[in-house]
Amino acid sequence: MITETSAVSFRQNLGDMLNQVHYRSDSIVINKDGKPIAALVDARLFARIRRMQVRFDALSERLAAGFEDVPQDEGMAEIEAAVKATRRAKR
Repeated sequence: MITETSAVSFRQNLGDMLNQVHYRSDSIVINKDGKPIAALVDARLFARIRRMQVRFDALSERLAAGFEDVPQDEGMAEIEAAVKATRRAKR
């Protein structure tokens, strides 16, 4: 479950919110001035997110290296064409 709270409420209820995340595996989005600024998640979930980020970064680097000789305009045109084709296929 994902709960949202203000930064002030988070500071006032830190212990309870830590328990909520630890024992119930909930996540808490912390808002400041009505905008999300941070999230408190279970440590196991955070570890998974970090591993996924590392893998995503490595894949992005491989893709960038594979297309470094393609002019940007040409690459963007191919991406836009693929997006349009995918959207048409989903209809």
